[in-house]
Amino acid sequence: MEKSTVLLEMTGISKVFPGVRALQNVDFRLRAGEIHALMGENGAGKSTLIKVLTGVYGRDAGTMSLEGEQITVKSPQEAQSAGISTVYQEVNLCPNLSVAENIYIGREPMKFGRIDWREINKRAKDALARLELDIDVTKVLNTYSVAVQQMVAIARAVDIKAKVLVLDEPTSSLDENEVEKLFEIMKKLKSNGIGIIFVTHFLDQVYQICDRITVLKNGELIGEYEISQLPRYELVSRMLGKEVDEFAALENSKVFNKQGKKPFIEAKNVGRRGTINCFNLSLVEGEVLGLTGLLGSGRTEMARLFFGADKIDSGELVIDGNRVHLNSPIDAINNEIAFCPEDRKQEGVIGDLSVRENIILALQTKRGIADRLTRKEQEKIADDYIRLLNIKVSSPEQLLKNLSGGNQQKVILARWLVTRPRLLILDEPTRGIDVGTKTEIQKLVLRLAGEGLAVMFISSELDETVRCCNHVAVLRDRNMIGELYGENANQTTIMQTIAGGAKQ
Repeated sequence: MEKSTVLLEMTGISKVFPGVRALQNVDFRLRAGEIHALMGENGAGKSTLIKVLTGVYGRDAGTMSLEGEQITVKSPQEAQSAGISTVYQEVNLCPNLSVAENIYIGREPMKFGRIDWREINKRAKDALARLELDIDVTKVLNTYSVAVQQMVAIARAVDIKAKVLVLDEPTSSLDENEVEKLFEIMKKLKSNGIGIIFVTHFLDQVYQICDRITVLKNGELIGEYEISQLPRYELVSRMLGKEVDEFAALENSKVFNKQGKKPFIEAKNVGRRGTINCFNLSLVEGEVLGLTGLLGSGRTEMARLFFGADKIDSGELVIDGNRVHLNSPIDAINNEIAFCPEDRKQEGVIGDLSVRENIILALQTKRGIADRLTRKEQEKIADDYIRLLNIKVSSPEQLLKNLSGGNQQKVILARWLVTRPRLLILDEPTRGIDVGTKTEIQKLVLRLAGEGLAVMFISSELDETVRCCNHVAVLRDRNMIGELYGENANQTTIMQTIAGGAKQ
């Protein structure tokens, strides 16, 4: 397109936080009447770029212009005034207020010095009608579904005279019909000349609705592409930072044959609405199953169903041939399942407890309050696992928060190994830790599998998945789309499966 059609231009944008360069000389252009996908894995810089655009963060370098005029946005309010509106994944409206109040909060029409409620309700109804949504605008917002709440947020953004609309993961909590409705609205806004920035991890949706893609990785611009010029395989390759030749050079040399072995756990047509679509999957003892796919594909959501952290609402889970109901994590623990979560700081580490207390926590929970571990038992368990996993501590009484990230991760692993599980679920177990400790954990996974433990392994690093797993389930857009075994579980085949087929 010609330069004259560019609606928004960000040039040379850089942003540095203490110890982290979040953006480095990033360019981004949005045209009027265009839906432009902003793509990248965790830490790519997408959220930071959006926050610079909307005034949440100030930029350290670079320029921004809107309709050819340079702008400086110092707050979200200034962004809205300039015509830049954002609808976030978590709808940032007031659930206890009415639909109409949410659309006009802070800019209520007045009459005789008072809010004109009749006019607010009329205008709100008209704003939603433009999006082909007919609801009672006087009802409290939280009486409506998430999909309707997002439509309300979009109606508010458009009513503020948005020129640029940022949709940040708007489809993550929607079902297929709701996504289709949202896409109809996006197409209508596009036809009215609004430029839409669409932040998502769903590949199918990008190719269904978008005109152009910008890819970021590690805070740097990888490139801007027209949708018709970037096959899915190439998009996945750019997002993950791997060249096609690199994938072809690596092969999975592990041999594991599950034929004739009885499954420890089976998922039969298991799913959860709005989280992960129905799938069938089984693990036998000694198997390392990798869950792979781009961020947002449903990897963690699938794992949480096996641990009872989320309840299934269709299908059944079967352990040793018997149907089980995992209504909570304690049910899973009692069925010899353990789970190391992705976000160890929020969901795993209890920093103000000692290493000893953190290690015995799951075992004590499993035994119950009436069967308490003695201090001597606790100390022996802690000493044994500190030695087994080579955890670097001054003493078992050292506070966990004072350990390095890698050693904290080993403590969380020890916590679950103490329970002697038959299935160990590891969600990003090596993220954010040094290379040496990462290798130790990978070797531990393979050793545990060799001793008969079934392992479910999630990693964003394809080479790690290939190195550790002898069975890979490939996910895309909340669907399990393939299973690969042995030599077929290599980076080339995984990439092709994620992208939706062989490389064109």
